[in-house]
Amino acid sequence: MIRLASLLALAGLALATFLVVRHGWSEILGALAVAGPGLIWASLFHFVPMIANARAWQALIPGRGRPALGFFLWIAWVREAVNGLLPVARIGGEVASARLMVQRGLGTATSVASIVVDTTLGIATQFLVTIAALALLASEIQDAAIIARISLGVALAIPVVGALLLIQRIGFFELLRRARHFLVGDRDWDLLAGGPLRVDRAVRMLYRRRRRILVCCLFQTIGWMSGAGEIYLFLLFLDHPVTLADAFILEALAQAVSSAAFVVPGAIGVQEGSFLLFGQILGLSPETALALALARRVRDLVIFLPVLLVWQAIEGRRLLRRGGRSRRLAE
Repeated sequence: MIRLASLLALAGLALATFLVVRHGWSEILGALAVAGPGLIWASLFHFVPMIANARAWQALIPGRGRPALGFFLWIAWVREAVNGLLPVARIGGEVASARLMVQRGLGTATSVASIVVDTTLGIATQFLVTIAALALLASEIQDAAIIARISLGVALAIPVVGALLLIQRIGFFELLRRARHFLVGDRDWDLLAGGPLRVDRAVRMLYRRRRRILVCCLFQTIGWMSGAGEIYLFLLFLDHPVTLADAFILEALAQAVSSAAFVVPGAIGVQEGSFLLFGQILGLSPETALALALARRVRDLVIFLPVLLVWQAIEGRRLLRRGGRSRRLAE
């Protein structure tokens, strides 16, 4: 899986490089130079959707002993950083955040179930936000052919969302355990039979808590929509201001494409292509659209690189302490 992700990342990097060179790297870098420190200020706005997403995740955890919002902001930050900067095909972030939740004292079943439900509801709410963006775009450009092509792509997501909800209702982890046992005959999985069942039960229990599900969906929708603020600020500092409606359309459609291409680490190449495509539809020049895409890469470095370094330092210290205890026990 890591090898495939690395290959896709290289292919995406090649595509992004081609697009930048083809449309004039000097003009694109010149546009970024115009923004200057504004790129940092616009990047910091990303904490707004991150806080909304953290609150959505927190809402799913039952009980009075659930961690504070700050903890969920921390694990949401780590999850985004791992998925955005490392070649893990947007899966490693979920594994890392589950590990942090278990270390915090939350049960494994509860932690994994909350991630599954949060991710599924994130896909569902993103779908609704994309529909809203598409309706806005249709009212602006009046181009039936373009709207039809984009609508077709959005429509393809409907069975995906439905299948995710259905599989979770049936019991995804138990089905996975049985499939593995049938294919490879791994008897060790029999010892873990209770684990998948517990996770599936925890997932179903979360979906029964309708008030928590509604709160989660509300804050996730706020998170998706507030991402338009980043686009608005980046283009403002790039000296190409747009309306909030256009910023919302561009953010929602570009995010939808990036999410669909989740197997590509960091959506590299995909993000650049989607900003180029939708930016031109909204009247941006290719140079400005690609400068915007690169500004988002600057955001990733500004926001995500520091938390990755801190997280790795914490994990390294924990491993050193564990190694020290093992040596003392051996002596």
